[in-house]
This record gives sequence, structure tokens and C-alpha cells, in this order.
Amino acid sequence: MIQQITSFTPAEIAVLEQSRRGRQMLAYEKAYGGSYDFCRFFRLTYPEGRGWLFLFNATLLICAEETIPQEEICTFAAMHLPFRIECPGFLLPSLEQIPNYQKLHRCVFELTPSPISDQFCESEIDQNPKLQDVYAILQEGFPNLLEYSLWLTDISHRCRHGMSQVFTYRNSTTLTLIYDWNDEVLVGQVATKAAQRGSGYARDFLRWTANRLAQQNKHAVLFALDVRVSFYREIGFREIASEYVLERQDIQKDQQEKGAL
Repeated sequence: MIQQITSFTPAEIAVLEQSRRGRQMLAYEKAYGGSYDFCRFFRLTYPEGRGWLFLFNATLLICAEETIPQEEICTFAAMHLPFRIECPGFLLPSLEQIPNYQKLHRCVFELTPSPISDQFCESEIDQNPKLQDVYAILQEGFPNLLEYSLWLTDISHRCRHGMSQVFTYRNSTTLTLIYDWNDEVLVGQVATKAAQRGSGYARDFLRWTANRLAQQNKHAVLFALDVRVSFYREIGFREIASEYVLERQDIQKDQQEKGAL
């Protein structure tokens, strides 16, 4: 049975905080609650097992035990047709049968501390940048980025509620701490202006971030599609997992209003 919920029980929190997708659900629930149409949470309850769904704009996250029945989850996904589906690997064979979805491979990298070049200037780090400047950087790296007003509403809301934090370096490179849940951090939306690519700014900025989080006793990871894997290997980050996500291929990315998860 799939039941929409507005909050998680203490027992559910204890389970969800053990996984990246679960922590992401908890962080968004903390920021938004369960009263928005674009941010909805669902509980899966069956004799065989349990799970949770999180639908944010056009991104669907799934946490579930492997024993759970899959048919109703597939029906739910086929009904909503999210742009992106992130789920445990055992669900992929069933979900990818929904027409017009393709699998995209990505690696999970652990942000490993390492030396920063002599050219790095910590005073150029802005820990409270103007969000319109951040958006301008992201636009050059993410052609399917949310329209500005939607992106601004989301990121400002999450930052205001302490779920996310945005940084820039030399007003040319940016990254976001998507969530920090019990010192488990997800880093995302890493981008550099085209004119500054190859300058080493992003490498130093990411190394600074890795070192800073490690000093705070936080464990941080980021996701990288295959086209970016070599970059993170060169920085010295460590691959700790490999997974697939599903994305729709029957529409243009820039036609989808989807959550920047």
C-alpha cells in the first residue's frame, strides 16, 4: 500500500538516515515539511517489506527493502512519469520497462583531503554569495537548470532552513552542500564559468571543501556522470560506489521543470 505522509516517525528516521537517498528525503522534509504539492512523501507498507517515495517536482527518489513488491512502485512511477528516477539497483529492471527511460551510469566519490596549490586564495571564497551570481555560473554548466525564479525559490528556502549552503570561488566556480545530515554531506551543483575552465579554480575549490569538511569531522560525497569521472579522479577523490539513475529521453531536458536534487 502507498500512503502519502507529511512527516516521518522516529523509527522511519532511524532507517532513512542510513542511506544517501534516505538522508536526502529527511533533509527535504526538514526544510519543506509535507504540505507542498511539489514536495511529497509516501510510505510503502507491505507484509513483505517497507519503503518510502519522495517526489520533488519531476524527480522521484525511492528507498525500499529488496523484499518489497515492485508492481505498485512501477505503477506509481508510470503514473507520474518523473524526469529522473533514483532508486535501489534491484528496482531498475522493472522501472526501466516504463517506455522512454534510459539508464545513466554515475559514480559516487568520497571527498578525500589533499594539498591545495599555491595559487589558491582562501579570501576569494564567498560563503554567502549573491544567488543571482551563483545561477549565472550554473547556467553555463547545466543547460537543463530550473528557470531562475523556481531555482531561486528552492535554493533560498533550503538555505534559509539550514538544509543547504552555497559557496563560490573567485565568482567563477560554485558548489552546493545539498544536505548535511548528522555530518553526512552531499555535495552537488559543481560548475565553473566557461572562460575560467582549465584555470585550476575548481580543483583547488573542491580540495578546500574536502579539507574543510574533514576538519569538521564530516563525511562528504558527490555524484559524477561518466563524462566527469576523470576530473574527480585527478583531484584525488576516491570512488566508493557505482550506480544507475533513470532519465526520460522523450523530452528535452530544458523543457522539464525538475528539482535540482
